[in-house]
Amino acid sequence: MDFQPLHHADRLERINPLGDVGVATLWTPPAVVRSRLEQAGVDCFPETSRIAVLGTLYGNGLPELLRNLLYNPQISTLVIHGKDLSGSRRELTQFFAAGLEETIFLGVPMFRIVGTTRTLDGGVTPTMFGGGLRLIDLDEDPRSKTPEGLRFFFAQLPPPPPVQAPRLAIPLAPIPETAWFPSEPRDHGVLRDSPLEAWKELLFRLLRFGRPVALKKGARVELLNVHITLPHPREDAPEALEANGFSVARLRGYQEEILRAELPPEQFYTYGHRMRGHFRTPDGGVLDGLSAISERLREDPESRHGYLALWDTGRDLAPGSQGHPCLVSLYFRRFEERLDLTATFRTHNALDGWLRNVYGLMAIQRLVAGGAGMVPGAVSTFSHSMTLDPQGLGLERAKAVAASRRPDGVDHPETGRRTFRPDPRGHFVLTIDPEAGELAAQLMHDGQPLTTYRGRSAEEVEKQLVRDEAVSDIAHALYLGRELARQEALLKKRRAEGGGGSPVPSP
Repeated sequence: MDFQPLHHADRLERINPLGDVGVATLWTPPAVVRSRLEQAGVDCFPETSRIAVLGTLYGNGLPELLRNLLYNPQISTLVIHGKDLSGSRRELTQFFAAGLEETIFLGVPMFRIVGTTRTLDGGVTPTMFGGGLRLIDLDEDPRSKTPEGLRFFFAQLPPPPPVQAPRLAIPLAPIPETAWFPSEPRDHGVLRDSPLEAWKELLFRLLRFGRPVALKKGARVELLNVHITLPHPREDAPEALEANGFSVARLRGYQEEILRAELPPEQFYTYGHRMRGHFRTPDGGVLDGLSAISERLREDPESRHGYLALWDTGRDLAPGSQGHPCLVSLYFRRFEERLDLTATFRTHNALDGWLRNVYGLMAIQRLVAGGAGMVPGAVSTFSHSMTLDPQGLGLERAKAVAASRRPDGVDHPETGRRTFRPDPRGHFVLTIDPEAGELAAQLMHDGQPLTTYRGRSAEEVEKQLVRDEAVSDIAHALYLGRELARQEALLKKRRAEGGGGSPVPSP
């Protein structure tokens, strides 16, 4: 029986198709391991070698490796010999030594190699090899460190046993449709000027990255600590709001309602009452928190006392209390000559609540800024728990809205075409210096040079950019990477020619 790979035939180093030994070189190139074996005097001749094939195992190729082995049962010995940079050695050895256990991966039932974090589809199990494969980690044998030891190891291998098992062609499982995609679910930030565009991005993040939770009120998809900033908030066009299910009249009505201090008798709280009528001053009077903050800022524009809590700990944490505000605090701070507002929410309904709340916050900001003699600035929301109901018609609406979003830096979602949008951290002018043999990336902001990153390769410059967090926009980072690679190729060409470098702007 000769060796016939089902997968990655172009990546394997084949020696003797009739051999019975396979070598997993992990992260070491197979050609490097073969050269090492040949120099040690190990038989690597195609006609006589015991070695059938050498191949890498970075980690993600484990399903293909196992299927190749099952399709070639004449491979009686699998040798591990190479540098491990990802834990693939332990994953391979644990597969045969400890087997698989059931697990959940991104919301989907999967199998995990015991003692590791490596998940597999379960289409191949250790028992399918029937004990006919011997696994040897050669790098654990001190003799493998010397040419004599390597030569001795292969020379003393026992003769191959008769092949009794048939070829097994196990198909690769399709990529699972995960319940969510990986991310840090407690660290999502959105930056947009339009509330409507920020809301679309928010729904996209929840649908793609949100984790399922079971609340008393029902199932939800949740992200924690979601931070959304509108640097230059503006009210959306009425037709755009109406097209996305929001009534302009109701939003404007909410902006008036949120400023009212009165508490209707049938309600436990309102935001307006918590801000302007719930709390008392030391002398027993009613505290209008918004007016008090306006007065403080008018007296001291740099004051950091513009903080208003809506959460009443004594009342809201008391057993049996009913009605608890989701908006729990407001913070007003002058920044770059404008009055910014940051609002903290205990919990947030993404589909129906967030955009409505932002319109209310803009009304609050205008009132306080007007009383303080300031111009309104950015509005930011920080939501400890941002949720979406993953059932019913609301979910279908959320999917339709998320599909219409404009990704960061992309103004034409149907084509993906990008219109120039400045990176807040600056842009770069790239040049090459053939005499120094270097690339230069000059960081600019508003026409002013700030610093220059230099290196002999694109990778060297890239490391400096990462170190300084010099790029914030994903589209900018991808474009810059392409330009650095292009400039590096040009530098290599001009090194020999001795030509000069011309600036190449990078948006």
